[in-house]
Amino acid sequence: MLEVLYEDNHLIAINKPPGLAAQGDSSGDRHLINEVEDYLKTRYNKPGAAFVGLIHRLDRPVSGVVILAKTSKALGRMNEQFRNKETQKIYHAITGGELPFTSGTLEHWLGKDSKTHRALTYLTERPGAKKAILHYQLLARLGDKNLYEITLETGRFHQIRAQMSKSGAPLLGDLKYGAKVALGDRSVALHAFSLNFVHPVTSEQVHIQAAYPQNSIWPKK
Repeated sequence: MLEVLYEDNHLIAINKPPGLAAQGDSSGDRHLINEVEDYLKTRYNKPGAAFVGLIHRLDRPVSGVVILAKTSKALGRMNEQFRNKETQKIYHAITGGELPFTSGTLEHWLGKDSKTHRALTYLTERPGAKKAILHYQLLARLGDKNLYEITLETGRFHQIRAQMSKSGAPLLGDLKYGAKVALGDRSVALHAFSLNFVHPVTSEQVHIQAAYPQNSIWPKK
């Protein structure tokens, strides 16, 4: 069942569970857009298809806030906000390793291997690679694990997963980027914790926050 975090006539925000794809892929599995379409048709007794526009994405094994548009006007305006980096997204991540400082900035150059669907991380500029910058802060030590808050200055493919791994702190469960053990639900310990933006129609500030997944690795809030 969908966990709806926010909804009005123009937008709907969902706390996406790990394992659910944001949109259709080669697997043919049901995805977030399917789920939101069904929710809107049922809740509002719509006889035809409901309009659902995906504004941004989260990787399948990642959880947290995803905002979708219910109107084409909202979709266009929100796409522009994301394109212009006018939104603020905060991520939380749990790692097995530890970064060298309790807070700081990671800078790398990221490429992409399309065959393995994996980001390639370099310490110096390479042809075809794009600069990737993130900022981190240690929130808590969880035994031998660490909980970090992360904000992105750039938005690259698998950026958090790749940069944290390159810096010696791969995310729990992220076998693609150096984790040694898979999590039971095959998730990656990365959660889109909050999203701030200006409403595309009312111009009001909107803050949305998503609770952690209910599994054993995330602290109880």
